[in-house]
Amino acid sequence: MLTADELERYARHIVLHEVGGPGQNALKTARVLVVGAGGLGAPLLLYLAAAGVGTLGIVDDDVVSLSNLQRQVIHATPDLDRPKVESAAAAIARLNPHVTVEPHPTRITAANALDLIGRYDLVADGSDNFSTRYLVSDACCLAKTPLVTAAVGIFDGTLTTLRPHERGPDGRPNPTYRCLFPEPPPPGTVPACAEAGILGAFTGVIGSLMAVEVVREIVGFGDGLVGRLLMVDGRSLRFETLRYAWDPDNPLTGERPTITDLSAYAAG
Repeated sequence: MLTADELERYARHIVLHEVGGPGQNALKTARVLVVGAGGLGAPLLLYLAAAGVGTLGIVDDDVVSLSNLQRQVIHATPDLDRPKVESAAAAIARLNPHVTVEPHPTRITAANALDLIGRYDLVADGSDNFSTRYLVSDACCLAKTPLVTAAVGIFDGTLTTLRPHERGPDGRPNPTYRCLFPEPPPPGTVPACAEAGILGAFTGVIGSLMAVEVVREIVGFGDGLVGRLLMVDGRSLRFETLRYAWDPDNPLTGERPTITDLSAYAAG
């Protein structure tokens, strides 16, 4: 049940037909794990907290640096050298005391991924490297946990939702991340943010879209991004959507799966 304070705080949600009281209660009882408290995770966490998501887990092993502050708006100058999970938790507490924050000051790995993911209803991945992105998507598939995943380049961003443990309206399995991108690009072929640069406000756009998609997944309205990749061009502010489907040759849920655990990551 929502308290009187929560009814006032979330009034603009509650008057929405698509959300209402039941939807706001669903947000209150939801448990969401956010991977990364950086450029994407910062706005994502703020908007999920403002929306009233009851429990937010944050996985990040980094500390706040001065170069982060150009885009990672959940952190501030006094937070320099502070663990990002602590800085983010403090900002969320200031914004909404009704939200419980579970900080995980560690890197998500093959050894802890399934345990971490198993504690939550949904995962939102805003990590900044391919190895983590593939690990999280594979782990969520194995754990049968919905995943909202996004990425940003210099002036491009992508966003999709994965529910490969479920079937679509056509009766076929929903696609995995590997149905869309079978393998990560070779190391060194995609420059890191520190080398190529990034427009700070653009990470806010994609992180905010992640929050919209997470809220839609929890409340259950609209046409979600399962089987659809949203692509955003930051130079022209053009939005396009690419449809993709289950690949019977994908190594996770295909006809002859070869990935049944995370041992390959542990070996690497």
